[in-house]
Amino acid sequence: MKKVGVIGGSGYTGGELIRLILQHPALELDFAYSTTRAGKSITTAHPDLLGSMELSFTNTVNPEVDVLYLCLGHGKSKDFLRLNTFSEKTLIVDLGNDFRLEEDCVFQDKTFIYGLPELQKDQIEKATALANPGCFATAIQLALLPLAKNKHYNDPIHINATTGSTGAGVSLSSTSHFSWRTNNLSWYKPFKHQHLGEIHRTLNQLEAPAKLLFMPQRGAFARGIFATAYTSFEGTLEEAVSLYQDFYAQAPFTHISNDPISLKSVVNTNNCFIHLHLHDNTLLLTSCIDNLVKGASGQAIQNTNLMMGWEETLGLELKATFF
Repeated sequence: MKKVGVIGGSGYTGGELIRLILQHPALELDFAYSTTRAGKSITTAHPDLLGSMELSFTNTVNPEVDVLYLCLGHGKSKDFLRLNTFSEKTLIVDLGNDFRLEEDCVFQDKTFIYGLPELQKDQIEKATALANPGCFATAIQLALLPLAKNKHYNDPIHINATTGSTGAGVSLSSTSHFSWRTNNLSWYKPFKHQHLGEIHRTLNQLEAPAKLLFMPQRGAFARGIFATAYTSFEGTLEEAVSLYQDFYAQAPFTHISNDPISLKSVVNTNNCFIHLHLHDNTLLLTSCIDNLVKGASGQAIQNTNLMMGWEETLGLELKATFF
């Protein structure tokens, strides 16, 4: 068993990660760090874990853990690592955005590998520090990767993606409380969402840069991301589907559906479902993920499995909450 620590364990991402660690056959939760809840039972923040564990949050760390997960607010991971030192053997997985861009990936004596398994599994397997992709970035990149790899799209690419309220974090805001969010829909950060930077990094890496017109939306639901993108495409639908099936043939969590997809099919799983639809010369790409699992904590466990040399699916064979 590998001992792990979770920094920022009282939020949505930290809570989801703790749940996955508890049912993972090769990981053991050593501590969950929280400055706001130190000394309180973890079940005070995550009451669904009642009966599953007896640990309390702490404001101290064990520097000898095998894996350290950073589930802090964006921009705070670097500050934490400056104040806390860990063993050379400790693998670090950051679920924030501090190390996702190429200009930010080197910090102290570590190089953080961008952890999108469907793109660069080989690099992840050798990594000791990893930048976990953002949730929107995961859904959008998985929709675009096969086209980008084969230089098969044209500018611009129009993207619309709707996320659940958990994507805004556990802290209350004017657009996340129930009476505002329910029966409502709105956009935010049009054309300039912070996840665009890492998407552009990947497209440039594949030598397939593109203009992305991205419209993020707040949905009236708790979990998941439903993303659509469309671009001109020269070819048949059968050719496009074959392109995607070939690209994801060895990806255990990314699946191409012949039928239109819906969000409930992936909620509570580490899956990404993708559907393709061709209208005249316009290819419509639909992808959906659970923002807390494949978009955050589940992908962090998937990356941990690769870093450890374990089966990629270990501890992640989860059932969707379809009904």
